[in-house]
Amino acid sequence: MSDQTNILQNTLNLLIMRTIALGPLHGWAIAQRIQQISDDLLKVQQGSLYPALHRLEHQGWITAEWGASENNRRARFYALTKAGRTQLEAEVAKWERLSAGVNLVLLRT
Repeated sequence: MSDQTNILQNTLNLLIMRTIALGPLHGWAIAQRIQQISDDLLKVQQGSLYPALHRLEHQGWITAEWGASENNRRARFYALTKAGRTQLEAEVAKWERLSAGVNLVLLRT
């Protein structure tokens, strides 16, 4: 896996985990919430979202349970695990270091 792919996947993981930190959401709601919170700057496509959700579930950072969506459709709801909360803190710290480094380069060149 390339470094660029790794950065993009880790960033998406961070966004997903932060989005569900307050409570379980189904996949479409996660994508909508990220788009809404980012003032439509970030749009997560299903082709990226669902593989990321499966990776996070496989790593034990999120769980998934079937339930009914707001329009009464069957949907999987994703929630952060205790290990996921710990990982979210680590990912936020990594993101802050990375963005601080990028900002330094932008400001000093």
